Amino acid sequence: MPNETKRDRLRELGALNPRPEAVRAPWFRESTFFDPLDLVQVKYEMLRHAQEGGVNKADAAALFGLSRPTYYQAEAAFEREGIAGLLPRTRGPKSAHKLTDEVMKLIEQNQHAGAPLQARSLAELLHSTLGISVHPRSIERAIARKKKTVSPMHAPRYFRAAARISTRRCAPPSFAVRPAPRTWAPLFSTACGKGWRC
Repeated sequence: MPNETKRDRLRELGALNPRPEAVRAPWFRESTFFDPLDLVQVKYEMLRHAQEGGVNKADAAALFGLSRPTYYQAEAAFEREGIAGLLPRTRGPKSAHKLTDEVMKLIEQNQHAGAPLQARSLAELLHSTLGISVHPRSIERAIARKKKTVSPMHAPRYFRAAARISTRRCAPPSFAVRPAPRTWAPLFSTACGKGWRC
């Protein structure tokens, strides 16, 4: 593969190292196998050098032209996902854009109340019915989000009553009709004792 083609492909994938000249590891300069343009390879070699070479993390990061935070992020991603964790993250939509209202309605119709969630079978149902490929984990997250947001119509009766009362109390006063000025007068009720009333 020509070098320029590889550079373009790495750029498309988001795996092009923006600072290849900062990689000072000698084996990247001596061998054509190691490519300082390939950010995934650079990160992997940085982690391997710290683990196998007995070099501290700060020195390993500096040798490969990367920062210490980048080292720690790469280390955590590699421990969690292996080499796939070093691949660049896709910059696609963050929300579950496939799970539209229509799709969620179909999921709710096929999710029985009280039954354990069968995300895998729901994903297969969506694929066979609507032709949509949705990961089971996406379905689980969407259902969890839906449970967190309770509609006011489904809220308990006392919450709805409290909302109505607080709305009435917080309603703006009407200035169209002014009440008569209040005067203080003694209260001579025997039931309440002596006092003042407005």
